[in-house]
Amino acid sequence: MGTSFECGFFLPKFDCSPTWAITLLAMKVVIIGAGPSGLVTCKSLLEAADTEFLFDPIVLEQEKSIGGTFRYRSYEFSNLVSSKQLTSFSDFRLPLSHPDHLTLDQYVEYLERYIEHFKLEARIQLKCKVVKIRRVSHGQHEVSFVRREEERGEWRTTAETIVADYVAVCAGLHVTPSIPSIPGVENILKHRPEGERHTPAVFHSIDYKVRSQLAGRRVMILGTGETGMDLAYEAVKAGAEQVVLCSRAGFLSIPKALNDFEILGFKFASKTPVPIDSLITNLGETAYVHPWIARSHLRWFVSDFVIKHVLWLLTGTRVGCNQWVGELAPERLGRAYVFLNKSHKAMPYLNRPYRNRPWYMEYISRYIDPPEDSPPRTDFVVELAPFPSHILPNGRVVFKSSRRKDAIRISKMDIRPDTVVYATGYTQQFDYLDEASEYPVPSDADLRSIAKTGDESIGFIGYVRPGVGAIPPLAEMQAFFWISLIKKEVNLPLFPSHYHLLARKEARIQYGVDHSSYMSTLAKDISAAPGLFYLLFQHGPRILLCYCFGAAFTPFYRLVGPYRSETAPKVIQTEIWETITRRGILGNVLMGLIPMIFYLTLNAFAYLLGILWQGLGGTV
Repeated sequence: MGTSFECGFFLPKFDCSPTWAITLLAMKVVIIGAGPSGLVTCKSLLEAADTEFLFDPIVLEQEKSIGGTFRYRSYEFSNLVSSKQLTSFSDFRLPLSHPDHLTLDQYVEYLERYIEHFKLEARIQLKCKVVKIRRVSHGQHEVSFVRREEERGEWRTTAETIVADYVAVCAGLHVTPSIPSIPGVENILKHRPEGERHTPAVFHSIDYKVRSQLAGRRVMILGTGETGMDLAYEAVKAGAEQVVLCSRAGFLSIPKALNDFEILGFKFASKTPVPIDSLITNLGETAYVHPWIARSHLRWFVSDFVIKHVLWLLTGTRVGCNQWVGELAPERLGRAYVFLNKSHKAMPYLNRPYRNRPWYMEYISRYIDPPEDSPPRTDFVVELAPFPSHILPNGRVVFKSSRRKDAIRISKMDIRPDTVVYATGYTQQFDYLDEASEYPVPSDADLRSIAKTGDESIGFIGYVRPGVGAIPPLAEMQAFFWISLIKKEVNLPLFPSHYHLLARKEARIQYGVDHSSYMSTLAKDISAAPGLFYLLFQHGPRILLCYCFGAAFTPFYRLVGPYRSETAPKVIQTEIWETITRRGILGNVLMGLIPMIFYLTLNAFAYLLGILWQGLGGTV
């Protein structure tokens, strides 16, 4: 092909417009969804095209704009709890001067700039809702969708089909609301004043947009995930009369950034707090981990033990960061089991009735809540409660009985909300996958939760959730893995995985992963995990130190392998280096060097035992 190609500063020269792929050998790929997962999959397919695999992707998005959850499930004053360092795609970064955490509007703007930079506009078809996907001959897929178009002030719908060689399902985890049944919830509306019955009394968080929806209300919020905690804080800020936050089994609260604290009267403060998701070190915990250590999850349990005791020293409680209520059961408390709740803003209001720390411990160490999160209403309390069992005809809420301290406190109160918000998450539905075609769903995807063995032509991108981290960078690595799988560049069968969170069988969410372990595993699968000597001799000590002390940032896995990027070294030498050095010498010693030495010693011991075991005829 002798044409001159151009697609922006960060990429090898090629043209992302649809005209370049007009050839009989082009492989049509339909991507469902124009959120981060769909966009990065489209861009990665174009970048990975070669003479054998000439991908021709098209993105079908049912909404009128791109952005997915970040645009259509957002609300006033909403912010990302994952840092820009982790959330940004590997080769399109935000400037160093930009704050670590973006508003959702800023992140949507970032995605729009991503589309513009990589010239993806012509690949995206908006207002196109996929209604059916079925198998046809030659292993292809017939994708049927309806297109909505406005003509002379009226909407017109037309049905169309595309025959695709591959389908990438990138519609997202947060689309269909999950609404548990609460008997008697209809009684809430009956007890509202006549003049207020026109406004919703019961709604899902997907329909929450502005604070005024909660102003002056007696609000009961179901769910203590990050959205539920956000809404509790927003209700207080809106001037709600009463706020009750209901939790099924507790939560683990950790702020999205390290806040200020004092030790023996000396204040440790930072103008730019370090994002919590950038603190996990790589060497010995993610990279160079012995199979026995990985299988046992020992490194997770050890880090949990250390973190719990550090939290006790700094804040007086082991169950979360300055978290005095809502604790998880001991057998579920830790990064191996749950998703960290990084929306910490409501904790000062929740803590008020429960915080009890001796004065001398306050002198030894003291955690300082950020001023913007400190309660402006001096006596206001966000009450924590178990989930309701039912609501009486008179509007009074009956909560499930429990020995939890919040349950004992709430049982003595007469709770009669006039507004109920379900912050109960979302459920996955794939009604458009033809049952007769026996399509897999993400829970069937045995190849790293992305594809099913023998059915690799359909991939699920963005259908795992990290305990701490962000879905967009995982989606980028998943896209790389799926493309390598299509190209037969992944060695099957895959080596055993040990990155899943340890969920109970009855748990609603079974797709939790440890962010770093999952990223590292995918990198090894596609030969993108760099070696230490390679980093030292090819890129120098700064990049080597970043790789050892940094979290599993995606640019690390673009230094070598089939998705090597010319911009990755510069990103690591500037942005990631700045993030790591911001911890300071003490921070890097306590949170980097000491854990690294411990884990490397542990892995070395397992390695020596493995050699001995193999000498006796065993297998590692």
